[in-house]
Amino acid sequence: MPANQTGFLRGAGEIAARIPDGALIAMPPDYSLPAMEVVRALVRRKAKNLRLLGVPVLGMCADLLIGAGCVAEVESSAVTLGEAGLAPRFSEAAERGEIKVRDSTCPMVHSALQASEKGVPFMPLRGVLGSDLVKQRPDWRVIQNPMKETGTDHILLAPAIVPDVGLFHVRWADRAGNVWVGRRKELATIAHAAKATYASYDELREGDMLEDELLAPGVVSSLYVSAVAPAKRGAWPLGAPGLYPIDDAHLQVYAKAARTREGFQRYLDEFVLNAVTA
Repeated sequence: MPANQTGFLRGAGEIAARIPDGALIAMPPDYSLPAMEVVRALVRRKAKNLRLLGVPVLGMCADLLIGAGCVAEVESSAVTLGEAGLAPRFSEAAERGEIKVRDSTCPMVHSALQASEKGVPFMPLRGVLGSDLVKQRPDWRVIQNPMKETGTDHILLAPAIVPDVGLFHVRWADRAGNVWVGRRKELATIAHAAKATYASYDELREGDMLEDELLAPGVVSSLYVSAVAPAKRGAWPLGAPGLYPIDDAHLQVYAKAARTREGFQRYLDEFVLNAVTA
């Protein structure tokens, strides 16, 4: 193993084994490289009481975990399958009170993680002022702008969120332990804010991507990466730009099956529990 802090694991199952029950996991949206093979491994290991943070929204990764009984709480600005419709397992669990739902907004999630990224207790913002959500979130504080000498000028404070785990997939990891996220800067924010960050990858590159002037701007340094593991097509049925697109047909299969608990269980049996993994 190279002389850095990043661990090189053998597969997605070893990442799942490192994520403890009850962990707060920061996950990206379906269009931004969720680690789906690790999610399936979490289902197979029967993870419990996970708390999911959507950065800033959640999709199939969350719906699969919720349907499998792995989740206790969700904080996100939305949980949706996008063009495939509602997230059926989330919707049913929320309606039945089987999970705790903490409604948020995109700017609040990003600001809260940026606070942790910068090592400060909160981040001020304005865009959420006037929303009904402010009344439902006592942890969000509205204060008078301390820099305003006269008149009323309210600002909202987003308390820092420090995820236990940041989890996502990447196209490339390198021998130095860095990962390439390209223009998906929310993945970098996740890695900077989380106590531990795990990434599955499609391809392993030789050398150090931080030494490449073209690649370096899209690289998350190994300083922020706890461990990586190979997972060929590890974002499937979601996409990895430049390698494979979102499998829209499979998303429709999932959306239809997951409308009922029986259909969801059949999906789990075929594509998760009894699936052949690398």
